[in-house]
Amino acid sequence: MDKIQVNIKDVLQTVSKADIEALQGAARASLAKLTDGTGLGADFLGWVKLPTTTPDALLDDITATAASLRENCDVVVCIGIGGSYLGAKAVLEALGNAMGVANGPQILFAGQNIGEDYLFELQEYLRGKRFGIIVISKSGTTTEPAIAFRLLKAQLEEQAGREAAGKLIVAITDAKRGALRSLATTEGYKTYVIDDNVGGRFSVLSPVGLLPIAVGGYDIKALMAGARAMEEGTLTGADTSALLYAETRNALYRAGKKIEILVNYNPKLHYFGEWWKQLYGESEGKDHKGIFPAAVDNSTDLHSMGQWIQDGERTIFETVISVERQRHEVRIPTDAENLDGLNYLAGKRVDEVNKMAELGTRIAHVDGGVPNMQILLPALEEQYLGQLIYFFEAACGISGYILEVNPFNQPGVEDYKRNMFALLEKPGYEKETEAIKAKI
Repeated sequence: MDKIQVNIKDVLQTVSKADIEALQGAARASLAKLTDGTGLGADFLGWVKLPTTTPDALLDDITATAASLRENCDVVVCIGIGGSYLGAKAVLEALGNAMGVANGPQILFAGQNIGEDYLFELQEYLRGKRFGIIVISKSGTTTEPAIAFRLLKAQLEEQAGREAAGKLIVAITDAKRGALRSLATTEGYKTYVIDDNVGGRFSVLSPVGLLPIAVGGYDIKALMAGARAMEEGTLTGADTSALLYAETRNALYRAGKKIEILVNYNPKLHYFGEWWKQLYGESEGKDHKGIFPAAVDNSTDLHSMGQWIQDGERTIFETVISVERQRHEVRIPTDAENLDGLNYLAGKRVDEVNKMAELGTRIAHVDGGVPNMQILLPALEEQYLGQLIYFFEAACGISGYILEVNPFNQPGVEDYKRNMFALLEKPGYEKETEAIKAKI
């Protein structure tokens, strides 16, 4: 197997092939809206052909910038929130060493929360260390990353000097406008552009994700080659996996399955679940519609969430990511005393045990009324992760259009921001401040 595949046989006890095929017309019409820009949110379709339109020269430039950071830094802090950090974090975790042994500088993240202790402890950790910053924000004024950048920029300038700090900061921002663009121009930072037509949650295959991944020492050209193959297959109709996934999950939704749980059996995929949750939650949760996205890490979560999934309310279905090949091999040894009773597993690879846990769980859940889709991933390698990213992005756009929502806006996200700014008495929010204080 050299590409990801989708297996839907374990949903057919809940929805029929006819139910799924009935959505083929809507799915293909939705795909056409993505390719010809006739659907809602058409101003944010820059991601659709990003793999095939990104020039090698840009990838080479990103790789060169990453090499400079790798040479001059012991730690690189990526500052961003939402799509400005989750995609990079997902790929870095999937490709990296599970014990945190870095292949180059340690990569840390900031600006994804407003935790005072987190920022204090991060700053303490960075004292005396050679560190650099990748700051990601279209505007430069998003609260969480702006606070983190103000703190860390000042610390870096104090530790390295302002001139040297300017060479250790890379800004990924708007091409022409915004606070971060103005600062980067004034200070002479190396910059990359977040195109206006690429929304944050669809930005991992842009410099937003590619630079941190390259700093990690990974092959961004292979990542993009995998995404390019999936783009070409999806848009030409040669690969129907994204269509099938979108059709099936919507057939299940119409059958009363309102919650989708993304399941992995490899702990390195934890942050892929986090990235996927944002992608689908922020894209589909509109107009009081949308499948609720959740994620679990098995077999770990079989000892916490397994009971609910097996016997709880039957409003759920699972999508299981199965990784075919592992990077390493570990076999279970024989023990003469066999006090733990594991000699029946002696000589077997740990991955064989894990796959039987996966298969046994899928059978139990399907028998218990939880439909299961399976996404078969050949290995945790750059080209396959690129395929997986584009697969989920394309299926998300298709699925959102099937639901008849705009998959590319997030009006609900702005509500909490207005309240927060009003409570903090931000200039320009005087009326909102007065109104919200009357409520509390």
